[in-house]
Amino acid sequence: MSPTLYYCYDAYCGWCYGFSPVIRRLFEEYRQQLAFDVLSGGMILPEEPQPISVMADYIQKAYKTVEERTGIKFGEDWLWHIRNPEESDWFPYSEKPAIALCVFKDYQHDLAIPFATDLQYALHYEGRDLCDDEAYRHLLEKYAIPDLEFYTKLHSPEYKEKAWHEFALVKQLKVTGFPTVFLQVSESKFYLLSRGYTDYDTLKKSVDQALSHERV
Repeated sequence: MSPTLYYCYDAYCGWCYGFSPVIRRLFEEYRQQLAFDVLSGGMILPEEPQPISVMADYIQKAYKTVEERTGIKFGEDWLWHIRNPEESDWFPYSEKPAIALCVFKDYQHDLAIPFATDLQYALHYEGRDLCDDEAYRHLLEKYAIPDLEFYTKLHSPEYKEKAWHEFALVKQLKVTGFPTVFLQVSESKFYLLSRGYTDYDTLKKSVDQALSHERV
């Protein structure tokens, strides 16, 4: 098998949003050498979806730390919901964006990294509600995916099952936080490249070390 880089993330994870430019740059640089895949981790899966107000206080502090550490900017349309949680109609839930990613991979698996980072930009900068079907429509145009097919699959039990399989797989890999990046070089051999936000130079060095170790 060719080496595969697995990016374990969640669409709602602010640190993953901050990590987006890093993983996207790595994808562009190594896409000829490595296969890439994205696995959704299911960060927000309450038995009953909770309003954004439940986590808004925490996010109001945390997003500033992400901006300072990563240089990313959160958009005003997203921040409105964090600053006005009692007026927001958002009920964050990781399932739908995970299903959307599974559907997308049926069409353009090799572009899973750009799609995942686009999803995070849609939420954290543009302020699109990823629990709303319409949040995905502009990306269907961008990636030339047929609307009707996409939305049929988005609501099918088959793709819901695929998303929950990814959540289980991420747990099996003992991922306890996001973002986490692995490199698989054989059926049973994985390298943990990064856990938590990692800058580009550090991640690139980890990739190169793992690949050189395999060549010895």
